[in-house]
Amino acid sequence: MFKSFAITLTATLLASVAAQAGDITGAGATFPAPVYAKWAESYKAQAGTQVNYQAIGSGGGIKQIKAKTVAFGASDKPLTSDDLKAAGLVQFPTVIGGIVPVTNLPGIKPGELRLNGDVLAKIFLGQVKKWNDPAIAALNPGKALPALPITVVHRSDGSGTSYVFTSYLSLVNADWKAKVGANTDVAWPAGEGGKGNDGVAALVKQTPGALGYVEYVYSHGNHLDYISLSSASGAYLEPNEKTFATAAAKADWAHTPGFAVSLLNQPGAAWPISSATFILVYEKQDDAAQGASVLKFFDWAYKNGDAQALQLDYVPLPASVKTLVRKTWAKAVHDASGKPVYVSQ
Repeated sequence: MFKSFAITLTATLLASVAAQAGDITGAGATFPAPVYAKWAESYKAQAGTQVNYQAIGSGGGIKQIKAKTVAFGASDKPLTSDDLKAAGLVQFPTVIGGIVPVTNLPGIKPGELRLNGDVLAKIFLGQVKKWNDPAIAALNPGKALPALPITVVHRSDGSGTSYVFTSYLSLVNADWKAKVGANTDVAWPAGEGGKGNDGVAALVKQTPGALGYVEYVYSHGNHLDYISLSSASGAYLEPNEKTFATAAAKADWAHTPGFAVSLLNQPGAAWPISSATFILVYEKQDDAAQGASVLKFFDWAYKNGDAQALQLDYVPLPASVKTLVRKTWAKAVHDASGKPVYVSQ
């Protein structure tokens, strides 16, 4: 199902050269592509405006908005306040989700295998090479683990999903932090790459013994087996809307520049690799009408898109965060004269 999103959305964007005036183009993260596509479909039916979104990865989305080839960029990796200021950009979140380690292990049911962050990092470092390794067996007493080699699968493109995942590994494993670190694109010590969340999902699905990481929507949509992961509090949790929402509940959105909150390893029953995804627009809008159209679309999504987001396995933003974002639009996104291009009604 989800494998077709990138192709469909890419074709849509390429066709936008013939689009009518008032249509909106955006590009970036693959994680939110399904919900953006659903919102765009409903929005066109109600408002008549076409939103064309190209799912090319967070790195590509950041490059395209900085090059002003799209009306908005999208990234799972939030830009820092310094980066936003230097580029003249405004950043805001849209939905929340989680990154899920996924496997292809014969005889192991979804959620049955347990890992903690340290062992997960050692696998991606290439230090733990087989599924019946003592480090994995110690976390799964009594489980008959296959003697299969572990095939690590990672992203091959610049990816906000990779940024969040490698940031988590850096938090839980000092060796990973020192040798690899956190970024949208890193020098992976082991494994093979797939392009986009859908590419990683496809490789895992066709490779016995594989271990990869994808956003939850792609895990669920592709019926991939997931692991139970140890939380910051030591409990083994499964990825779902409830554990993602718990991660977001105590985040300090109001006092974090660019809303760039970290939802990693939050206390309590919070999925440890949770994250928001973000939109980037210019502070000063050269085309005020286009800027207003972008914000109007996302405001419509804030008001009308929560049910669709939940159906697609995303967690909507808290109402209080949406209010903060709208205030940011009115204050920070303006035309050449300094007038706000859009104020929510």
